[in-house]
Amino acid sequence: MTSRSIIRTLTTASFTTLALATAAPALADEAPAPEDGDSIVVTGARPIAESEAAALEVQKNSDSLVTVAAADGVGRLPDQNIAQATGRLPGLAVERDQGQARYVSIRGAPNYWTTLSFDGINVVSPEGRDARFDSIPSAIASKIIVSKAVTPDMPGETVAGNVNVITRSAFDYPGFHFAGKAGFGQAELGRRGEYEASAVVSDRFDTGLGEIGVLLSGSYYRREMITDNFENDYERVAQDQRPGAGTRFWAHETENKLYRLTRRNWSVSGRLDWRPDDANQVSLRSIYTIFKDDEKRDNYRFDLDDRQGDLVANTAACTIAANPTPTTSGYADVCIGNTPPAGTVYGVDIRQRSTLRAFRQSIFTNTLEGDHEFGEGWKLNWLGNFTRSKDDRSVTGEVSWESPGTRTARPTVVYDFTDPNRSNLTLFTTTQLSGPTRFQAGTRVTDIDSFAKPPVSLTVLDAVDTTDAYTARLALSRETALFGGEAVLTVGFQFDQRTKTADEKQISLTGAQANAIGLPTDFNQFASSAPFQGKIPLGYTFKYFDAAKMEAISAAAQANFAFAPVTANNYEVRERILAGYLIGTVRYDWGSIVGGARVEHITNRGAAVATVGVTTGPVVTESSDTLVFPSLHINYNLDDTKKLRLSFNTGAARADYDQLRPNVVINDTNGSISGGNPAVKPERAYGVDGYFEWFVRPQGYLMVGAFYKKVEDVLYRQTRTFGSDALNTGGVDRSGYTFSGITNGGGGRVFGAEAAAQLQLEPWTEQLGLPGWMGGFGLSANITINDSEVTKPAIGAVPARKVRLPGTSDLVYNIGGYYEKYGVSIRLQYQRRSTWMDGIADDLTDGGDTYWAADDELDFSARVSVTPFAEIYFDASNLLNNPGRRYSEPGNLLTATGTPSPTITYQTIEWERFGRRFSGGVRVTF
Repeated sequence: MTSRSIIRTLTTASFTTLALATAAPALADEAPAPEDGDSIVVTGARPIAESEAAALEVQKNSDSLVTVAAADGVGRLPDQNIAQATGRLPGLAVERDQGQARYVSIRGAPNYWTTLSFDGINVVSPEGRDARFDSIPSAIASKIIVSKAVTPDMPGETVAGNVNVITRSAFDYPGFHFAGKAGFGQAELGRRGEYEASAVVSDRFDTGLGEIGVLLSGSYYRREMITDNFENDYERVAQDQRPGAGTRFWAHETENKLYRLTRRNWSVSGRLDWRPDDANQVSLRSIYTIFKDDEKRDNYRFDLDDRQGDLVANTAACTIAANPTPTTSGYADVCIGNTPPAGTVYGVDIRQRSTLRAFRQSIFTNTLEGDHEFGEGWKLNWLGNFTRSKDDRSVTGEVSWESPGTRTARPTVVYDFTDPNRSNLTLFTTTQLSGPTRFQAGTRVTDIDSFAKPPVSLTVLDAVDTTDAYTARLALSRETALFGGEAVLTVGFQFDQRTKTADEKQISLTGAQANAIGLPTDFNQFASSAPFQGKIPLGYTFKYFDAAKMEAISAAAQANFAFAPVTANNYEVRERILAGYLIGTVRYDWGSIVGGARVEHITNRGAAVATVGVTTGPVVTESSDTLVFPSLHINYNLDDTKKLRLSFNTGAARADYDQLRPNVVINDTNGSISGGNPAVKPERAYGVDGYFEWFVRPQGYLMVGAFYKKVEDVLYRQTRTFGSDALNTGGVDRSGYTFSGITNGGGGRVFGAEAAAQLQLEPWTEQLGLPGWMGGFGLSANITINDSEVTKPAIGAVPARKVRLPGTSDLVYNIGGYYEKYGVSIRLQYQRRSTWMDGIADDLTDGGDTYWAADDELDFSARVSVTPFAEIYFDASNLLNNPGRRYSEPGNLLTATGTPSPTITYQTIEWERFGRRFSGGVRVTF
């Protein structure tokens, strides 16, 4: 079944169910419906319906705009991690890494506009402000509340919304509770295994000092993967001056990154709740969760522009004719028939890297919180939290291999990039003719490792970024009468201190040092015999490196040489926030009004060692700012099932901690340099939301709404060629590295609309004369339409221009159909996110603005109850198996003469495919 036919089938189902919804008022009059205050009884027999019912109850009673993913009647969420679970909700989309959901985007906005909380406490991700959700297993959550309308008790850096993970408590259950899960699966690509297990156990105890609840939980997930990949990096070539040069961007490098991955998530959590009486509760919570990524990467890079200087700049037109024996290397030479999509380059340098990486990201968060009621209508909430987040970027070992300088020892490469989903390479030997720069292709070669590639260097990297965060909060509230309604006034104070420290050191060996510890001079002696496990047509065969040999050579390096600090990459950034907020909630018969403001005083301090001119030494920068965030939310009840919501809110996205450092970070593995900017200003946002919600009786939901945000001082990442030899050390030329850094742009706006529906046939089968078995059908669908525009300031010869807000998608939608009855629960879910901008080009030599192509996923899940306490399940993920593709759009730039480009071309710069995944297992609950 194609993706189009699947969408058509699900869309037909949605219109059918929506048509039935129009009859809901009349039908609901005849069907029994819970009165206000009645509880929804859940048993675990219909997990989708039960979780939707619990979620809608939270949404209906909220005084601001939220969307909720709730555990089903026996305390389960349907997905392995928090990112996957939230990706099903209205207006939410995910960004994936290696096919695995990682970041969450709310209403198509940039992911850094989304903040992450555990039980209302903002948690700093190991990466920083780009909150990662793949490291958080869903097993720790009883529900996930996504707030789209910001309130004063949320951090000011919440712009698009907040994802609040509500952890499980023993008081969620009437007594002893146990839930367990165990499963096994396989990834289609490479036939790699997938394993998962989780358990939750809790109980409540009556003591002479009150009731105590204890809960312990743990989870484990392992996923082995193979990834197919190719990447191209484009540039404008200075020597290409022939007519039409203004619209030509050439791939200066093409490569394959061939991954063998083992990813693991595991978590442990504990919670102790004490209720001495009905008016007081103290909670102690601790969560440790870690994401591990053990990566073996074989990277073959073809340095097409190695002899760019062979081409002499000439502005005259030439007769274009195929020439198999040119005087140039062929790179960017249109006269011999080469074009950016297809051509031949002679004597290409192969720059190969064998990388064994042990990547770790962990969060360890601990909270002590108390809630107390006293006097007449007074409540006090206090808490203290310590969170340590670690981002371990260590590399066990990386060996660089490179072709010798003799061009006849290098391959001639015939490239063909005309298919955006293929990078076709054909290799030949290189034969020298008369003259020092005259070559031709020889015989076809398929084994790339038959070309000599002696080792250039061995690197062992120990790199750990640690963020220590402290939070203290005190909130006092009072119930009173105000403005003719029942009011709750809350005043709160909060202190946050977050310190991020980057500690990087390495062993880097070349030449005799590498030889002395036994590094082979021929890659074939370092290779394994394992066959290629991917499916991408490479145009050549190769050998994986042997991980055991890499570990041995790394151990030898560490035994004989000491780690040296990478001073230029180390820094410490400390952020202190003193905040006060006031919230007033006034409830009337017709609804409620929530208003207030938050004031934050932010102090930043950055320390690093940096080079300024010819002087290297410590650099310390400090800055401070005071920001005010007012908000107002009006909730109007048309009747007891329909609500109108209107909100005005403000926020400010601040630059990430590494973007505030006063130095640069060099990544030789990826060929990149990232620079800090301590003077960058926050990105301010002012928004308004208007929504209509219909909580259809006896169970269902319809929603439609619109939103608008005005944005000032837009944060965007500059992306350009570094173009300087200032950072060249140890024989490494970094002038061609990609430089990125944060800066402020102009203003802009984001506006859009969204709609959602959750409906079931069960309430209406009898009234419509349908057979009872049809009551198991249900629908969940949502769509968000988004439009953004911001002004990118002029840089150099490139004037100011209008661009999309980086990270925003114009269209996000989810549509799913399910059936559950008689102990069977089946769901088919389709998700799609349209193209979004990744980076903005800043000069005329770049390959253009970059985008991620549309991402869509189709997942299937099934559960069958075998006893009241056990069920078996089956999940199938990524059924469409579409690739992730990043591309550049150079047509948006000016030509070399400063005039608009007459054509727009789309050039693939990254392409990856991950394969389908299938898993199954058993769940038990009692």
